[in-house]
Amino acid sequence: MREVELGWGKVLLVKDNGEFHALGHKCPHYGAPLVKGVLSRGRVRCPWHGACFNIGTGDLEDFPGLDSLHKFQVKIEKEKVYVRASKQALQLQRRTKVMAKCISPSAGHSSSTNVLIVGAGAAGLVCAETLRQEGFSDRIVLCTLDRHLPYDRPKLSKSLDAQPEQLALRPKEFFRAYGIEVLTEAQVVTVDVRNKKVVFKDGFKLEYSKLLLAPGSSPKMLSCKGKEVENVFTIRTPEDANRVVRLARGRNAVVVGAGFLGMEVAAYLTEKAHSVSVVELEETPFRRFLGERVGRALMKMFENNRVKFYMQTEVSELRAQEGKLKEVVLKSSKVVRADVCVVGIGAVPATGFLRQSSINLDSRGFIPVNKMMQTNVPGVFAAGDAVTFPLAWRNNRKVNIPHWQMAHAQGRVAAQNMLAQEAEISTVPYLWTAMFGKSLRYAGNRWPGQGRGQVRLGVWLRCVRSAEVELGS
Repeated sequence: MREVELGWGKVLLVKDNGEFHALGHKCPHYGAPLVKGVLSRGRVRCPWHGACFNIGTGDLEDFPGLDSLHKFQVKIEKEKVYVRASKQALQLQRRTKVMAKCISPSAGHSSSTNVLIVGAGAAGLVCAETLRQEGFSDRIVLCTLDRHLPYDRPKLSKSLDAQPEQLALRPKEFFRAYGIEVLTEAQVVTVDVRNKKVVFKDGFKLEYSKLLLAPGSSPKMLSCKGKEVENVFTIRTPEDANRVVRLARGRNAVVVGAGFLGMEVAAYLTEKAHSVSVVELEETPFRRFLGERVGRALMKMFENNRVKFYMQTEVSELRAQEGKLKEVVLKSSKVVRADVCVVGIGAVPATGFLRQSSINLDSRGFIPVNKMMQTNVPGVFAAGDAVTFPLAWRNNRKVNIPHWQMAHAQGRVAAQNMLAQEAEISTVPYLWTAMFGKSLRYAGNRWPGQGRGQVRLGVWLRCVRSAEVELGS
């Protein structure tokens, strides 16, 4: 692979089995240079987050991301390679697949839809887009609890200052152009699978032919004394994230939970807050995911950036002054000054509205699906953080993997099976994080029954080298 300058921009020139291909040179997801990625079996994989593109078509074949690459004309004459590309394509560096438009608008039958998607995260949006890409031209309704159109939620904890328009996955015009209706601040309270109908909190009823359940998860809350005081947050919306930054600037911030969300928030606040403290029940951060050795190395990196850790303890009380948080009291008897507190102690599937339906839920509230993302009810599919699905290389054991990339893949598979294409979920789970300018990437899934932090074959870790630590696989 080689980057080639064409005057108005660059292309990625690929020679594979003696054949030349020219493609957009940046990953449409976050702009990574694909020349630093991996070329294998007719695909190029992004070096940052693993998105995968077919070199013959430029099409996106594995996630994350929504768009594909431009494919440019290549001609060989007298042992010279000529690439022909338009100025617009070179500058845009992304291609949205051709999509059908809706030929059955809502006017006149607003109480029914062909496809209803509950949840507008990655799974819901990719499902809607895949349906249009596959030629589906009937009505699609996407509903969300949020007040915003679909946005990049994982970015909230990495960039707390980001505004909703900066996080949007698609502009408003996109949904209008392709007839994907989005109902914001719309809460489904009942699903009647016998009559194929859902009821919203405001009493509105909507019939459907096919249903995708992608409600995501709800954050766990503290249950300690003083939990109702002001300035205690979970990070679920841009408004949450923005308020945390405003309140933490030059003041004392406490983060409860040393998982990915908590540590990302702590890293971001170190340059904003007067002090940042992390409270965690485990001995080291990330211990359940990455193990003791990696956890301690990352903890050292945070300590070198002025983050104070209170490990193997939990919050017993939140103390307020004039109704606003002033101190966090720990079970270890330590008292930590705090003007703002972010809680990141895990999440539960947001599936309470399904408990009175005949859609199966497991003991933890997750929606079990098969490899085709089909629930136990015909015509009802589920995807994203709220599902358990059979993972092929774990002998089809049902797992829950709440990764952004996995939600994309599940949304596409659900859409394909709504159209009777008999697709199966097969992608390798993958997640990433970034803290203090370093990146950590994780592929695979921890095998239950192993020691904490041990991982199943297929996992790899990478942390860009810092002055203190270099992490290998």
